[in-house]
Amino acid sequence: MHTLERSEQEVVRRQSLEEIKKLGIEPYPAHLYEVNAYSSDIKETFVDGEEPRAVSIAGRIMSRRIMGKASFFELMDSKGRIQVYITRDGLCPGEDKELYNTVFKKLLDIGDFVGITGNVFRTKMGEISVNAASMTLLAKSLRPLPIVKAKDGEVYDKFSDPELRYRQRYVDLLVNEGVKDIFVKRTRIFDAMRSFFNQRGYLEVDTPVLQSIPGGAAARPFVTHMNALDIDLYLRIANELYLKRLIVGGFDGVYEFSRNFRNEGMDRTHNPEFTVMEIYVAYTDYHWMMEFTEQLLEHVALEVLGTTQVRVGDHVIDFKAPYPRVSMIDAIKEHTGIDISGMDESQLREACRQLGIEEDETMGKGKLIDEIFGEKAENHYIQPTFIIDYPIEMSPLTKRHRDNPELTERFELMVNGKELANAYSELNDPIDQRYRFEEQLRLSEKGDDEAMFIDQDFLRALEYGMPPTSGMGIGMDRLTMLLTGQTSIQEVLLFPTMRPEWRVKRETTPRNTEKEANPGNLNGEQRASTDQKK
Repeated sequence: MHTLERSEQEVVRRQSLEEIKKLGIEPYPAHLYEVNAYSSDIKETFVDGEEPRAVSIAGRIMSRRIMGKASFFELMDSKGRIQVYITRDGLCPGEDKELYNTVFKKLLDIGDFVGITGNVFRTKMGEISVNAASMTLLAKSLRPLPIVKAKDGEVYDKFSDPELRYRQRYVDLLVNEGVKDIFVKRTRIFDAMRSFFNQRGYLEVDTPVLQSIPGGAAARPFVTHMNALDIDLYLRIANELYLKRLIVGGFDGVYEFSRNFRNEGMDRTHNPEFTVMEIYVAYTDYHWMMEFTEQLLEHVALEVLGTTQVRVGDHVIDFKAPYPRVSMIDAIKEHTGIDISGMDESQLREACRQLGIEEDETMGKGKLIDEIFGEKAENHYIQPTFIIDYPIEMSPLTKRHRDNPELTERFELMVNGKELANAYSELNDPIDQRYRFEEQLRLSEKGDDEAMFIDQDFLRALEYGMPPTSGMGIGMDRLTMLLTGQTSIQEVLLFPTMRPEWRVKRETTPRNTEKEANPGNLNGEQRASTDQKK
């Protein structure tokens, strides 16, 4: 039988746990503890000279200063930290002083949850504190928290290893300042977006995560099996085709925050499981959607940050509308000197070779153009910029351009050198759509494992008629990265995908270079599909 190795501190804490039980104190009580105040609220509402306010608070012990008959400790709750002043006679007014002398001074540890009742006051040092009248143990911590210490400008014992931070996010949230704020802002970003859509009368909906056909994107899916029907199903790579079915069904505007899954590479901007918002609005086109998108992002930035500007690395990015529009062909020409308009597949392969871009026989015209843009042009667009009018081979679900049938009415919004949003004038011609799907099938037969499947039911829906529609998707993880100034997607996912812990421990190959490139010991292809909507 495997014996779990414990540190000296873990052994001592378990001994303290047993001593607490022997004293008749339940270390994990199953009763309600009434909380009527929080640290930040107490500090914000305190007024000197007023009648002392009685409060009941609860949280973790994060530090202690024991000084004989009187002590101080710092309690952390969900809204911040506050000092608690505790005395032997105040906590134990009778003859029995064991709660203070034994339990508080010897058996409680940093990380333990306690409930405190008492009065709010200001100490001689000027710190707003709670004078404890009672203390209740709510949960005993059996593992010591990392304690970050600073001395002479140096910081010691930082909990900063990405491998540990992402795997043990619960510790990261407790000890690293600012981490919790990232995820509070993430929720506020979603709320601001919902409010923007709801005020305009658009309906939030849910569509299937398990799909019989992984449609709506060019991506490699995850496969699972349903025992009840004895069929293989795919985890959703996109929700587009279901949302457009709803436009066929009579809704004028629908949106969804969609959890998507793509069985592709991982790096600083890609996680196999990610969140996308997609919205579809009838009787509009991609010109309308460009204006809508820039208004949306300006609104979200102002709601969450109070400004349209945010610093990301060395750049200050401004989401103030309007944003420039640049055609994809012009963008490639500007940054490579090559005009790809009118090139066939062999000419595009030669262009890739001239530019030092890897290509293979499985790649059709669309993927070749995507590689050229991604490798040579994309990273130049730091400020929000709409890249518009994509070649038709790149966009199997997009309406042909009204002025040039070789192009499509599509845009991608580039910010900080990466795609943030993707949108179309949606293809609503069922005959043209069937032809485009068949082209994707031919790519699949050539070996392109990201080519789209033919969705016969979606084609049937289009045959009932879909009005002119524009659709747009935003990568919510990337938007959160931008609005919180983060450069790694793992920083904005509470629990990013990781190697199994047993594999990390077993592998002995030096990983210094890999860790620097992929925080959290992530592995996989360095370039995954950048197409977050399609």
